[in-house]
Amino acid sequence: MIGYRLRGCKGLTLIELLVAMAISAVLIAAMYRTFIGQHRTYTVQEQVVDMQQNARVAINRMMREIRMAGFGNAWNILPPHGLPFSAIDGPFSYIINPRDDRNMIIGQHDDQITIIGAFEQVSTLKTSTDGTNTIELVEKADQFNLINRKYLCVGGLETHIVTGISGNTITLDSNLLFNHAAGTPVFKVKAITYQLRWDNRNPNMPVLTREDQTDGGGSQVVAENIENLQFRFVLEDGSESDSPADPSRIRMVRVTVHARTSLSDPDFKGGVGGFRRRTIASNILVRNMLLNNP
Repeated sequence: MIGYRLRGCKGLTLIELLVAMAISAVLIAAMYRTFIGQHRTYTVQEQVVDMQQNARVAINRMMREIRMAGFGNAWNILPPHGLPFSAIDGPFSYIINPRDDRNMIIGQHDDQITIIGAFEQVSTLKTSTDGTNTIELVEKADQFNLINRKYLCVGGLETHIVTGISGNTITLDSNLLFNHAAGTPVFKVKAITYQLRWDNRNPNMPVLTREDQTDGGGSQVVAENIENLQFRFVLEDGSESDSPADPSRIRMVRVTVHARTSLSDPDFKGGVGGFRRRTIASNILVRNMLLNNP
């Protein structure tokens, strides 16, 4: 009975099996091709999003600080009122110090800018001032020194040069112009430089850096894959210049950032080196320059 049943069962022939395997292979290949295409599209879109985000981060960070340039009446320590601001790469004679085609690190004629202002609050006054050249801080007087970190702003109203430090008591180069109450904020006046360079870990990656010229901590990466940085300046008479003869007349800064994707795409024929690129520009009104024309 068992032998009879087996002889009565019909199976697949070799040809039928081969045909079924061929059809399955075609279907699997089509599905794999679709998956690869979707994965490539996803990867490209992810890189484009990262590139656009990098460009926005770069623009936003610079916008905040460039807009604050000159805060604290930093003209008090600049010509014609005083000596040039002394920093690591100084001296700097203006609130905004542009350098056109400064770096050329990647052959793109990239620009550089250094801005001066009271960018960082470090402490407050412990006692009210009495019109002399001595103030007492609640803490952190060691944030200042007599070398590069010697520029101090009280209340965002007046900037002086530190000439002596004893504990939390600081001696300034001249008497205070205003009376300030206890608790008034005290700021450190800095020179901040934005420029491009090659990344230290990846010599093929151009990065935007920010360097505090007063602290000596070196440049810090703000955004990666920024291959070109351009500044153009609108002056008080409405004219524009890449390299104004008198930077004290700058009233608006136009920043243009050119970003690229982190990886090249050999199948992309629309850009040099297979990179996709985006350009973001912004106009920044330098409000303190309007209020404090020396």
